[in-house]
Amino acid sequence: MNSLQLSVTSLIGVTPDLAQRLEKLHIFVVQDLLFHLPLRYENRTQNRAIGSLAIGQKVLISGQVEFTDILRRKKRSMVCRISDGTGAINLRFFHFNTQQFTALSTGKLVSCFGSVRQGFAGLEIVHPEYKIVSALDSHPEQGSLTAIYPLTEGVQQTTLQALIKQALEFCVQQPDLLVDYLPEKLLLHYQYPSLLDALQSLHHPDKNTSLYQLENQNTPALKRLAFEELLTRSLSMLKHKSEQQRWKAVVLTAKQSIKNQFIHSLPFELTTAQQRVISEIEVDCNKPQPMLRLVQGDVGSGKTVVAACTALLALANDYQVAIMAPTELLAEQHYRVFSQWFKAFDYPIAFLSGQLKGKARERLLYEIDSGRARLIIGTHALFQEAVEFQYLGLIIIDEQHRFGVHQRLALSAKGQRIDSRPHQLVMTATPIPRTLAMLQYADLDISIIDELPKGRKAVITRVTPAERRFEVVERTRQWIAVGHQGYWVCPLIEKSEKLQYEAAEKTFQQLSVVLPQVRIGLVHGRMKSAEKNKVMQRFKAHELDLLVATTVIEVGVDVANASLMIIENAERLGLSQLHQLRGRVGRGSQDSYCLLLYQSPLTEIAQQRLRIIRATQDGFEIAEQDLRLRGAGELMGTRQTGSIQFKIASPDRDSQLLRPAQQAAHTVLQHYPASVEPLINRWIGDFIQYAEV
Repeated sequence: MNSLQLSVTSLIGVTPDLAQRLEKLHIFVVQDLLFHLPLRYENRTQNRAIGSLAIGQKVLISGQVEFTDILRRKKRSMVCRISDGTGAINLRFFHFNTQQFTALSTGKLVSCFGSVRQGFAGLEIVHPEYKIVSALDSHPEQGSLTAIYPLTEGVQQTTLQALIKQALEFCVQQPDLLVDYLPEKLLLHYQYPSLLDALQSLHHPDKNTSLYQLENQNTPALKRLAFEELLTRSLSMLKHKSEQQRWKAVVLTAKQSIKNQFIHSLPFELTTAQQRVISEIEVDCNKPQPMLRLVQGDVGSGKTVVAACTALLALANDYQVAIMAPTELLAEQHYRVFSQWFKAFDYPIAFLSGQLKGKARERLLYEIDSGRARLIIGTHALFQEAVEFQYLGLIIIDEQHRFGVHQRLALSAKGQRIDSRPHQLVMTATPIPRTLAMLQYADLDISIIDELPKGRKAVITRVTPAERRFEVVERTRQWIAVGHQGYWVCPLIEKSEKLQYEAAEKTFQQLSVVLPQVRIGLVHGRMKSAEKNKVMQRFKAHELDLLVATTVIEVGVDVANASLMIIENAERLGLSQLHQLRGRVGRGSQDSYCLLLYQSPLTEIAQQRLRIIRATQDGFEIAEQDLRLRGAGELMGTRQTGSIQFKIASPDRDSQLLRPAQQAAHTVLQHYPASVEPLINRWIGDFIQYAEV
């Protein structure tokens, strides 16, 4: 086996306990150390004269100990004063022992590194790294800048530096270990260094390397690694698309009479954009290969009716359809809407909930397995092992980014036969920035519903400090008095569902006291499905005027008469989530308002978010701005989904590399096929399967 693929326990000094701690840094094998890049760098290449030091500098200095003393003030400390003929400085230790006190005795020569600050008696360095030396001219100056790495509990900086040095020495001693899979022709074209040269210059930059360039992540070495990773991401998408085309799928022929009957029964007209997207889907489904299409549309653009037309296409061809939604609230709403829209057709519709138990569940599973249930709507319950479909021809995944990849893969596998797969339609109301779409969905055909239904008015957005909450309460009273409804949202607090629920409960109680004449309901994620559904139905029937809710209403909830949205602690939310919540209103003919309550003082990023959400209603523009503010990993929720994980590349920082990397991926696939699998194994590994959804 290649030494770089051996466990880190093969390295000197790595115990099983240390190996376990390194796993938290995603370091499992020796090669992982090579790609664990520094956070920053320190310049320890030049010894500085003590007399030239200034506050805030990080410096390497040498001097002779003048005295060492223990001070017993409010906080006990050991102070060691050193001088070098140009000046003197104190070294201060709050944590020390007898051995240190003895080692730093008068007359000893010391070399140390640390940050200079102003102390009680002049300049000082607190807890410097230090070493006793034999002479002031024997200080350990280094020929390269010192890399400082991301750490985890129980792993010291010096330990990680030593391990990475070992891994690099392996590669220098055995050049064949670290294969550079990028063709030399590409490296010359883009003027990139070899892989080993790039890694060496990032882990041990020459002392003449610009710290400014390093800190701004703008070196040829880093660009080369980011380019290779982006190229590999594109390569994996191209490879998957090619493999997907080898699968078969049932051919779904559009039944024009059934389609027309459905469209004419709707209480609204389809927009030109909706008609265009439906046509694109029909063309895909009429091919003997499985459709893989993503439908993007801003909030309220009408994706559900597009999904209905697609479902009808499969049902009319005698195949089952599964629709998966991320929450029971949204799944139940889909069940009610589809039941209403399809009541003129003889297609039995089933709702599969995780709450369904006992005999009722057994009966429903039999209906699905026997094919009697034709359209099955549910949440993650759809992919449970007990659920078997007879002839699943189409999968529709709503708000696809809210699911974990394994959940979506499991549902797709249920419809897989020996040589065929069901068609897949995935939908999102979260517009995806162009750069992320290029990376994450390069193997999908993308349709965009870029037109809102006729008559939809822009939501008027206002930003208000929490100190004026009483005015907002009074405005709510007046709004409801004339027959309107509204939402009062208490968002996620410290990523705790319990705290979120408690905040909503508290707000519900407060508003019930100050607005006694208003009929107020409460919805949160910890309620039982039946209870939550009952409250939502009462709100939809206008038996309730105001709905206090957590962000459980973020997607899919559609009540035309609700025209006021109040969001507390709006500064805590990202732009896309604010836009999603705002999209719950503005669905009727009356003017609608969104009031964003914020707690002062605001951070600079929070101020920018609130300015942007107030200035535009364009979901795609908001998504681009959200990417700029939050970065790709946060925006796509990669911690939950695993959908877009990078070791080195950053889609926002490296956006200018995306197009060249995609072009280079085509070159590698066509002319250097032997490099494809090794590159994918190096950068992506098992994550290649995630592309399937």
